Amino acid sequence: MNPQLIALAGPLRGQALPLAEDCVRIGRDRENEVCLSDAWVSRRHCVLERLPDGQVRLRDLGSRNGTFVQGLPVRERILRHGDEIRVGRSVLVFLCDAAEPAPAGAPQPFAGRTMVGFSRQELVCDRVEQLLESKQMLDLPGPALGALLKIGTAMHRANEAPEFAAQVLAVLGQAIPAEHGLLPLMEPGQAEPEVQFHWQQEGAEAQAFVVPAPLIQRALREGTAMLANGVREEARNAASGGGIARSVLAAPLFDGARPIGALCLGARDPKIAFTTDHLRLAAAAGVFAGATLAKLRRIAELRAENLRLREGISVRHEMVGDSPAMQAVYAFIAKVAPTEATVLLCGESGTGKELVARAIHRNSPRAGGPFVAINCAALTETLIESELFGHEKGAFTGAIAQKKGKLETAQGGTVFLDEIGELPLSCQSKLLRALQERELERVGGTRCIPVDFRLIAASNRDLRAEVEAKHFRQDLYYRLAVVSLTLPPLRERREDIPLLATYFAARCGLRVRGRPVPVSPEACDCLLAYDWPGNVRELENAIEHAVVLGSADVLLPEDLPEAVLETAPPGPGADTYREAVRAYKRSLIATALQRAGGSVTEAAKLLGVHPNYLHRLMRNLKLRQTAGSGGAI
Repeated sequence: MNPQLIALAGPLRGQALPLAEDCVRIGRDRENEVCLSDAWVSRRHCVLERLPDGQVRLRDLGSRNGTFVQGLPVRERILRHGDEIRVGRSVLVFLCDAAEPAPAGAPQPFAGRTMVGFSRQELVCDRVEQLLESKQMLDLPGPALGALLKIGTAMHRANEAPEFAAQVLAVLGQAIPAEHGLLPLMEPGQAEPEVQFHWQQEGAEAQAFVVPAPLIQRALREGTAMLANGVREEARNAASGGGIARSVLAAPLFDGARPIGALCLGARDPKIAFTTDHLRLAAAAGVFAGATLAKLRRIAELRAENLRLREGISVRHEMVGDSPAMQAVYAFIAKVAPTEATVLLCGESGTGKELVARAIHRNSPRAGGPFVAINCAALTETLIESELFGHEKGAFTGAIAQKKGKLETAQGGTVFLDEIGELPLSCQSKLLRALQERELERVGGTRCIPVDFRLIAASNRDLRAEVEAKHFRQDLYYRLAVVSLTLPPLRERREDIPLLATYFAARCGLRVRGRPVPVSPEACDCLLAYDWPGNVRELENAIEHAVVLGSADVLLPEDLPEAVLETAPPGPGADTYREAVRAYKRSLIATALQRAGGSVTEAAKLLGVHPNYLHRLMRNLKLRQTAGSGGAI
């Protein structure tokens, strides 16, 4: 594995950062292997660790503003090739390609008689104009300068690395009497270069072209351009056809001041001998073409990775959390997404049922089709049939034109029916027929219309109880519950609360304040102590409340809603303001319950609050009604 980071944004933008060590720390402190000069980056922000099996693990070191992978906050994550990491204002792309074995015909040692070299300083210039004005370049003949002009034109028109490399080798092959050309490139972390591109002069003998290893090594390690005349073939070729003399030259390709590869040209005809003019031309072409070739290869890598991520089987989702409960959810998505099975999602309101439905759709073969979400509770009984199945012109008063239903418009995609327990019985039979027969009739129509969609249903009700109460069709229930999942409430995965809070604070902070807002440890303790009856949706609203009303640089406990503060853990002193308020509320409620004889409804009237609010207040304050005593403890 040869991992590296490509900086797309931030102080190191445009740089490639090889991860040569087993532990690479990222942070603002200069002692880190990757130092980011950014106020939003902690002194020791995160670390990349190479595991014994070759994988790379990203671990957040308790940073103030969090570490994000693919836009989601993480504490610890095994990185995959192409993952986008955000640390403060920096965006880093993790690339990790396996090194391939050296191809057949790799460079071998050679015996040469004539060698000419140019130093790295003569080749690498800050500006192209300096190279063109140098004495060596002024001595080049007209055809060589014309070849450089053609290469410069190809640089501006190039879209693909192989096409550009072939153009450069072909142009040089016309200006230099070469028969073969190849272009070895050094991959990050590799000890030896790998031949990436080949070229052969039209009509040349089709034989393997082997470049002497010392030429390539000096080109890559020292940035030196070299040529050799009278180089003999290897012993294995000599045994079959006699020692054949040839000429070979190699010039380094530069990406900035760093050699990344070599331009290699050769001729088998013993009458051909390369000159210093030929080498100067190749050296200049390496200076011009290297940066363009490196850029095209990086673009190709990102395109290929983007395609791999789109077509891969890895679960793509917009959910936050790495608790065991959420890992089980991700595993469920990975199993059911590739199938056509109907899915029933259960769980409390706000647990993210629609996010799971969208994740199933995105990772399914239907990802290219539409995702149609319908909230059955938001439509009246008179409209829901028309919305689902459509209607013909004149089917009822107001039907002035034909209308396609949601099931019909979802052709080739996925339909998500939220709160399906609210679906009227009159529509349930039509939905069952559409699922079984894969056809429907519009309201007022007589023609059966074939449909092709996948159904994902969700409900916060107990549909089994609804079936027993005759409010939901039993046959439809079993047709929906082919595979089912109950999403865990937030109180059952409290370890995800800090990640969710960090994510919501960063997103809302950017929208409201123009920057991410960290969550203080004290505020995080308050969030962990609350039961979150509204689940993730309530947590998001609480964080937005704190971001909008808070005035400090971080979210403090006093910025949170009152309901969350009421369950905050005790502070270091028992006489703090918050503890005094909590104690007074407990006393008031206990007194009211005593006067009301234990009736919460009557106690709520005495306190001037709604009974539901009093129930919630008692739960948050961990008060319970004492049986038979009329009090509370």
